[in-house]
Formats: sequence, structure tokens, C-alpha cells
Amino acid sequence: MTGPEPTDQDGPSISDLETAILGEAPSLRGSEIAAASGMSNDEARRLWRALGFPDAANQTAFNTADVEALQLVKRTVAESGIDFETMLRLTRAIGHTVARLADWQMATISTALEEFSGNDLNTPEALASAMHLVETQVPHFDHLLVYAWRRHLAAAVGRIEMLGSNDEDLHVAQATVGFADLVSFTALSNELDEHQIGELVEVFETRCSDIIADHNGRVIKTLGDSVLFLENDPVQAIDIALDIIAVIGGDERLPDVRLGLATGPVVLRMGDVYGPPVNLAARFTAVARRNRVIIDDRTAELLPPTDFETRPLPARPIRGFGDIEPVTVRRTRPRH
Repeated sequence: MTGPEPTDQDGPSISDLETAILGEAPSLRGSEIAAASGMSNDEARRLWRALGFPDAANQTAFNTADVEALQLVKRTVAESGIDFETMLRLTRAIGHTVARLADWQMATISTALEEFSGNDLNTPEALASAMHLVETQVPHFDHLLVYAWRRHLAAAVGRIEMLGSNDEDLHVAQATVGFADLVSFTALSNELDEHQIGELVEVFETRCSDIIADHNGRVIKTLGDSVLFLENDPVQAIDIALDIIAVIGGDERLPDVRLGLATGPVVLRMGDVYGPPVNLAARFTAVARRNRVIIDDRTAELLPPTDFETRPLPARPIRGFGDIEPVTVRRTRPRH
């Protein structure tokens, strides 16, 4: 004997919310959407995994939107000249980025709904509010996401200095990499509850991101207690570091911060940056004093001596680089 069927008074469920987001309940298996799109099961499975989802070929986990997405990929490969492997890499980049975006948005919305309803997201009141938000605002988020993507794509095109001729990597002849790291974050996090840790990290990342954007730099990634950024102009990179120290180090509610900067050739791939300057900048955060910035000699050479004073420190072993003389820096002339 089964229990009573849920009524409208029970309110929406998590499953209802998922269906509202997707626009349609799952009704198709992986093999069915592959056949409907004209792709092989292997190609469809690889694209699904590239988006960041586990293999669901034999499960009823798909709908017509998934068929349309596969058809779009197949048409793009046929019409653009992009081969399937390149399309797979592009799909993986989208999946990696959007997965983080979705988690971030869900955490933000869940917190707001919990505060609004006074209950967790599984209560009927909170789920009803979430359903209303999905039904009325998701189309707006769709448009905002495409707008932001186009804006960032245009900015990325403007940053290109040299495109590798034999591979898909973007080689930047020279850039300054910065690494900002909160001091004693692990010890501090052991004294805070989850809500306090979340607020601290959000304040740190938000303030750093705003400063970096103001100086035309780019946040590459955030790691909770640290921020990695890239800047073409070493002077701007130094100003970013000094502003972060002024804003973060000057706030008694936040831990102190240390920054390391290094300049040299880097490679951009899948939204990340690689190269010796990245590793060196990160290593320097272990050398820098609280609320200070340490740079390498290449960055020091590129700074105008009329505006900055640099001083080499005694050589010390830096893991992976041998003995290196880090350089301290301070501004001697106000910015224009």
C-alpha cells in the first residue's frame, strides 16, 4: 500500500526545481540522444564527461535540450572547420567554468533564501521562493551570462600578443604574475565557524578582484586564502599589490596579507596560467613580511627608478629556483 499522492499544498520539491531549471523532465537515455543528434555513443559520452558530468549513457537523464546541444556541436564542427577534439576542449572549458559559476550562484541564492524564509532550502517556503525565482528570473540570468561572456571574450581578444602557431596555447611574451596570500589563514579558520570563514573569504576575494579590475589586470583564480592575477604592465602590477595591502592589510577585521610578483613569459591554457613567473610569485609569499610585497629582479628592472625604490634582499633558497635575491619595492612618487 502506497502513501497519499502529494498535493499542491505540499509545495514544489527539489525535483520540480531541477525540472523548472532544465525546462523539461528527463525522458531520454544517452544512447537515444546520441542517435537523435547523429553522433556516436562514444562522442556523446565524451562531450558529456567534458562538461563535468559522470557517464549516464544507460540512464534516463536527458531531454530534448540535450539533443539540441549535441546537434549544435555536430553542426559547429561541420560548418566551422573546428575538429572534434578542439570542440571537446572548448566544451571542457565551458563545463569547468560554468560548474564553478553554478555552485557560486547556488550558494549565494541559498543563503539569501534561507535568510528570507528563516529555514533551509528544503522547506516548502524556501522551495516555493526558489521556484518563483527560477520561473521569473532565469531568462534574465541567461541574457546576463551571454552578455558577460561576450564582454570577456572581446577583452581576451584584446589581450592576445602572440598565438602559438603549432598548438592551441596562448603564449604571452611577457607578463607580471601576482600572488596575494592571507597570513595564518589555516590557524584562523580553525577558530571561526563556517559562516565566518565564508564571509572572510568572500570579502578578501571581492576586494582583491575589484582592485585588480581597476588596474586592468585579470584574476586568474582564487583559492580561498589566495588570489592569482595577471597584469601586462609591471607598474600596474605593483600598484595592484600596494592597493591590496592598503585595503586588506589596513582592515583590522581581516588577516594580514603578503604578495609576491614575478615577470616573464607565461602560457595561458584552459583559463589558467603557467610558467616560471607563476611558481616564483607563489614562492615569494613565503618570503615576504606581513603587508609587504616581494618582486623578482626582472620586475625591478622594468620599474621606472623615478617612481619606485627597490632594494635586493640577501639571497635565500627558493624551492625549485635555487638561491635567489628577492627584491623589496616601494613607491617614491605619487601616481598620476
